[in-house]
Amino acid sequence: MDIKQIECKTALSKSTLPGLDYSLNPYRGCQHNCAYCYVPNVLRIERNKWGCFVEAKINIPSVLTKELNHKKPGVIGISTVTDPYQPIEGKLKLTRYCLEQIQKYNFPVCIQTKSKLATRDIDIISKLSDAEIMFSIGTLDDNERKSLEPNASSINDRLNALKEFSDKGIKTAVFFGPIYPTIKNEDLEKIINTFVESGVKEIMVDKFNLKPGIFENIKKCNISNIEKIKNPSYFKEMLNEIKKCGEDRKIKIVNQRVHKSQPSSFTSKVTIHQADDVGFICDG
Repeated sequence: MDIKQIECKTALSKSTLPGLDYSLNPYRGCQHNCAYCYVPNVLRIERNKWGCFVEAKINIPSVLTKELNHKKPGVIGISTVTDPYQPIEGKLKLTRYCLEQIQKYNFPVCIQTKSKLATRDIDIISKLSDAEIMFSIGTLDDNERKSLEPNASSINDRLNALKEFSDKGIKTAVFFGPIYPTIKNEDLEKIINTFVESGVKEIMVDKFNLKPGIFENIKKCNISNIEKIKNPSYFKEMLNEIKKCGEDRKIKIVNQRVHKSQPSSFTSKVTIHQADDVGFICDG
């Protein structure tokens, strides 16, 4: 893994994602190396290099401080093209230092991650006046997760982290996506119940975003029923069943595809960030 420390000129970028005003990306690149991530397509990075490097914006907390001092208050998405709690964050703490600055200026935040490391910052996040955290979970089968998301936290670790945040009174959500092709309709009740037991009140649902090269990359991982992800009706059927489960449990279900297509004036607040490490909503 090639990890470089670089300096940035700006910290906050204007976000076009519904519910977000700004995006904050302390890192460029991601150690999680998810096979279905479409950030390389968005950032025009060669896929065989993705997951092999991280550029850490070492001065981003100080740059952020200066910007928060004069920016109009708005929702900050952390992050939109990376995971803010990938392993290197454990050492560099750039996301934590940025949250400390955000707390001083009282900006609302939406955090999305696949990492249990986020619980390290529960002391800061719990003090924010308006914060939401969303964990991306596309399956409950951790063996399958290891194939497509090799360096991300285990599913149980994510569920436990969700419960920990929820127990602290912090708004939590699940990004149920991309839905793994091994999941059947009869599995959905158990999956939704598991999310509910972790304290979530909202579930955002998404399918695989098959930008050029992604299907071929996923195919290398030997996940069964992979051809299903090319079939639009598969996701539609899944979504309908998920909506039924949500109605029965009074849980808000959001179709990421519809939600993302809403104009930027869409006022319903969304949690998120990072590129669709699929699982992540991508700003770009």
